[in-house]
Amino acid sequence: MPLFFKISLFFFFFYFFFVISSSPLEYNHPLESLALFELTQVTNIVKNSYFPLNVTFHYVGLNEPNKQLVLSWLSSTHHPALPREAIVITRIDQKTHEIIVDLSSVSILSDKIYNGHGSPTLTLQEQTAADELPLSYPPFISSIKKRRLKLKEVVCQGFAVGWYGEKRKSTNRMVKVMCYYLDGTVNLYMRPIEGITITVLLDQMTIASYIDRLIVPVPKANGTDYMGSKRRRSSHESNSIKIVQPDGPSFTLDNGNTVRWGDWKFHVAYDMRAGMIISLASIFDAEKEEFRSVLYRGFVSEVFVPYMDLTEEWYYRTYFDAGEYGFGLCAVELEASKDCPENAKFIDGYFISQDGTPGKMPNVICIFERYAGDIMWRHTELAIPGNVIRKVRPEVSLVVRMVSTVGNYDYITDYEFKQSGTIKVTVGLTGLLEVRGSIYTHNDQIKEEVYGTLIAENTLGAYHDHFFTYHLDLDVDGHENSFVKNNLKTRRVINKSSPRKSYWTVVSETAETESDARIQLGSSRGAFEMVVVNPNKKTEVGNEIGYCLIPGGSATSPLLSDDDYPQIRGGFTKYNVWVTPYNKSEKWAGGLYTDQSHGDDTLAMWSLRDREIKNKDIVLWYTFGVHHVPKQEDFPILPTLSASFELKPTNFFQHNPVL
Repeated sequence: MPLFFKISLFFFFFYFFFVISSSPLEYNHPLESLALFELTQVTNIVKNSYFPLNVTFHYVGLNEPNKQLVLSWLSSTHHPALPREAIVITRIDQKTHEIIVDLSSVSILSDKIYNGHGSPTLTLQEQTAADELPLSYPPFISSIKKRRLKLKEVVCQGFAVGWYGEKRKSTNRMVKVMCYYLDGTVNLYMRPIEGITITVLLDQMTIASYIDRLIVPVPKANGTDYMGSKRRRSSHESNSIKIVQPDGPSFTLDNGNTVRWGDWKFHVAYDMRAGMIISLASIFDAEKEEFRSVLYRGFVSEVFVPYMDLTEEWYYRTYFDAGEYGFGLCAVELEASKDCPENAKFIDGYFISQDGTPGKMPNVICIFERYAGDIMWRHTELAIPGNVIRKVRPEVSLVVRMVSTVGNYDYITDYEFKQSGTIKVTVGLTGLLEVRGSIYTHNDQIKEEVYGTLIAENTLGAYHDHFFTYHLDLDVDGHENSFVKNNLKTRRVINKSSPRKSYWTVVSETAETESDARIQLGSSRGAFEMVVVNPNKKTEVGNEIGYCLIPGGSATSPLLSDDDYPQIRGGFTKYNVWVTPYNKSEKWAGGLYTDQSHGDDTLAMWSLRDREIKNKDIVLWYTFGVHHVPKQEDFPILPTLSASFELKPTNFFQHNPVL
């Protein structure tokens, strides 16, 4: 046999056994994340199509099938395979391409070159390369020597630069690099080297600008370490607690990442930008003997973190953690028995690196049952003579968790499914503060605006915000829904019909268009409920079926002026609640291309069309968060600060569903 045919035969068998045989012939779920072999396929298709040009990959994710196709698939008994497509954001020849790849036909369906404002998500590889540039840059080395610091103890980190009103469209993708000093601690963020600004052009990977304008004392290392081996032993150490389920977990997780627990059924997926995605959440109604839809798709759309420090090295720090860095790309491996309890199960995530190499994030999502001693419902009846009746039902819930470490902050995101039909969404903030080095060692010395709190000697914790915007495509017992605001109105008693002087009642108003549904919580608008209802279905006693959005006391609104450039880009945070008609392309509240964006492709801009939303397939967008005023207790590491909201059934069932 000629050598050519031997080689060809070898590669045929290699491809068959290691590629085709490892590829499922049918896909378990149409919303399942792209598998490792699919990411490899995407890379090969794109690279081959643009050879010999250099292609850098910034985002690859599932281009989800049209909603009607998915719903038809869900209602089908035999589940036919749906088209598998990928959306690919690349840079080719310093231009941004948005490519749709059809994995079934192994072809490119479309390729659009983006010419608008903004750039794609930063890659981990280019961030690492930019971070290393200063360490071999002679002016920086000179600056380190001038400060009498050791170069080997210096580490650097790049930050997105934002946009501040420049009229000319910038074609330069860039970051500004800040450096820190270790030398006795791993808590680099508590030891910033202030006064130096380094601008790096990413496409060229060169330093474009270097400024060393002042020398500020580097905060001392003593007291900054948070490692367990060096932690002071407390006199109040608690005994260990174990979570034990002798019969194993009560939930099931199939190969397509569909979860079944109690009456709940939903799908879990991982995305490089959004992180964890919950889809097709439905709950079984025992009386109707069917699953009823609640949430078609829910995920973190954007995380806006503007800092209030206006100094030269800080003013640009107004981050969009999902759009600039990738909330999923920054997700970390979860540690059993620490990040998640002993009874947890784990899901891996798959991503693509800058050069197109697929990667695996092991244990990036965990699922576990939680019992914290809470009570689902109880009653003690003492009114029946000679009889005391007591009934208590413990609260056991199911939690789906991911942790994303974006630089100094660790975000713990939970979806908690309750037996009552409630979905509780919680974000926990922990990690490390971003601090500025200072000349001050005591508050009495400060006579100027320092934009933060003195939390330790020479250490200012900068004031900042965290805004979390969730995309919640609620399908309450069907996809044609309306948004209702139930206003609680005070009424005066007239005609002396009661000894009372007043009471309150409910006055409902249904939003006709998008502008009717915008709500800024905390403003002087009185008390009200926010309910997504299905106007086409009612309970037996005639109430509209619905799900209520319940803020968790963390419905923060921005304090920046509307004309400030970070707020223009983050205009979607002006209102806590937006409602839009479903549009597959409207996923990212800060725009698809967030880095250096101008705020012209955001939720706030889409909503200006004021489209009809009554009895339509609608999406609820909810923003909540915190204004963070740092405190000394946040030093050297931040105890978890939590914010949450709930989606609670409102006349969805005929009665309490847990009975």
